Amino acid sequence: MIEWTGKRYWMIGASDGLGEALARKLSAAGAEVIVSSRSEDKLKAVADSLPGRAHVVTVDVADLDSVRRAAEQVGEIDGMVYTAGVYWPFAAQDWNAEQAVAMGNINFVGALRAVGEVVPKMVARDAGHIVLTGSLSGFRGLPGAVGYAASKAGVMALGESLQVDLFKTGVRVQIANPGFIKTRLTEKNDFNMPFLMTPEEAAQEMFEMMCDDGATVRHFPRLFSYLFRFSRVWPDWLYNRFFGK
Repeated sequence: MIEWTGKRYWMIGASDGLGEALARKLSAAGAEVIVSSRSEDKLKAVADSLPGRAHVVTVDVADLDSVRRAAEQVGEIDGMVYTAGVYWPFAAQDWNAEQAVAMGNINFVGALRAVGEVVPKMVARDAGHIVLTGSLSGFRGLPGAVGYAASKAGVMALGESLQVDLFKTGVRVQIANPGFIKTRLTEKNDFNMPFLMTPEEAAQEMFEMMCDDGATVRHFPRLFSYLFRFSRVWPDWLYNRFFGK
């Protein structure tokens, strides 16, 4: 178990949804929380509502200079959690170049920018904690998720590569792969979302993972995750026929 009192965590993507809910859990556990996103007004409301010490640092993860300025302002931290993300559902037949690039830029490249600002310092002192948010959609391509699934697959591969490189060091890397979470993003979906979670339920899953210093990844909801995890071994003809429906 992790002792949270006195720890400093940088929460990127904490203005609403999963990020806000997780920031609330870390704050209640005793951590000092720095909440970041582009929306200063939303961040101030979140920070004011947290039970523990909290600070606001605005950041645009699509801009490397903004990420660097924010990291300098945040200063030394014990951990960084990346939950920032954007989402638009569309199929290849309805390609939206602007939205596809935005999902890649915010969800994946944004995570690269953030990791790049914190990893060198953590490696130098051989201590730190990085939590990345992938998705069950990142295991294999899904219909209507041509931009989102690819961006989350990139995040998951980033986390796995970090874990290999930092194995047996003092820097801990964890990956959370959630299913559907009821947020302003999933309100765009016009299809049934099995095992739909509230942000608070998803945040509890992530917090439990973060409290387990032996855990490297958590897929949730667990039962729903088996469909995606085992789909990797399906032959292409079966997978495409099943999900193409």
